[in-house]
Amino acid sequence: MVAVTPPPWVEYAIWWQVYPLGFCGAPIREADGVPHPAHRLPRLTGWLDQVIELGLNGLLLGPVFASQTHGYDTLDHYRIDPRLGDEADFDALVAACRERGIRVLLDGVFSHVGDRHPLLRQALAEGPDSAPAALFDIDWAATPPRPRTFEGHGALARLKHDSPAAVEFTVAVMRHWLARGVDGWRLDAAYSVAPGFWAQVLPRVRADYPQAWFLGEVIHGDYPQFAADSAIDAVTQYELWKSIRSSIAERNLFELDWNLKRHNDLPRLLPQTFVGNHDVTRIASAVGPQGAIVALAVLACVAGVPSIYAGDERGLEGVKEEREGGDDAIRPAFPDAVSEPTGAALAVFRAHQALIALRRQHPWLATARTTTENLANERATFRSTAADGSDRVDLAIDLTGTPRARITGADGSVLWASG
Repeated sequence: MVAVTPPPWVEYAIWWQVYPLGFCGAPIREADGVPHPAHRLPRLTGWLDQVIELGLNGLLLGPVFASQTHGYDTLDHYRIDPRLGDEADFDALVAACRERGIRVLLDGVFSHVGDRHPLLRQALAEGPDSAPAALFDIDWAATPPRPRTFEGHGALARLKHDSPAAVEFTVAVMRHWLARGVDGWRLDAAYSVAPGFWAQVLPRVRADYPQAWFLGEVIHGDYPQFAADSAIDAVTQYELWKSIRSSIAERNLFELDWNLKRHNDLPRLLPQTFVGNHDVTRIASAVGPQGAIVALAVLACVAGVPSIYAGDERGLEGVKEEREGGDDAIRPAFPDAVSEPTGAALAVFRAHQALIALRRQHPWLATARTTTENLANERATFRSTAADGSDRVDLAIDLTGTPRARITGADGSVLWASG
């Protein structure tokens, strides 16, 4: 068990999460398997002023490293994906973020690599005694030898996480990009790797970069225990994500009540809280535009480190499907130039600005404790109180008709209301 204290800046971070390959309009699947290079990353730089306009101060990037298709099948952890650009484009993006006071988090895929990774191919060609063989989990008894895969995906080959080689590789990659100016790492599929692996890697990286933040993708299980065993700073709060959506969609606020009780055990972890990301159906498609605003109100009022998935602030819709290309609808390309939201999109945008501003005005919400003041299937009031008891806000939700919500302060004044 490793005791970890997240860097102080994290309590004030609110992220804009972006899937760069989709956002920048890069081709995801190529018939010839060869990505078409282009300098697409500057498109993202052009949207940074909107990040500030929303009141956000963090850019949580999806995969940016050279890969086979969707970014999570990495081919080279030291090279920017040529479909996005090159290292100069990346450095310019980081510099533009720095100018605006925006933190940058990279998506690190250290669970697996693409099956065309050159070191994996070298290992398979040269055998178990070759230098790169120690990095990969390969079934050498099979005929022919084959890499063990990530969750049955044939194109994703596992690293050998019980080997010193995998530890050294991961430490080196993390240090390399932290030296280039990023602020931390989202650890993709952290749940699929033994916590002891992260417990070997992260203290070594923190020794050189004590202000770095490490967010582990953990979908279910005992969040506090995983964090304690792995030395990870925070986990993705999927339990809360699911209960917010289900409670609004099914008009059953008892589920949210139940998960908020569990959520109260997590503030010391400062978990990443969200109502949308690159892997799930868009919140506006899941619960409707007004329901999406209510979901955001919950996010604004409970403990954790919130993130907004790019496009949700405009009410974008998209349904994830379980098929090849089933993520395309939730990972669309954005325009080269920032367009001003209008109509229904403007209302959603303004709600995001107002609720993010409320969060900024009450920074203690990052570590607040939330209790239920009254509860019925379609109506409830949740109270979030500062850890030192010095302040509080009440969130009233009404799902009896069009979903709506209201936030009041300790003195009973209305701080925000939907509709």
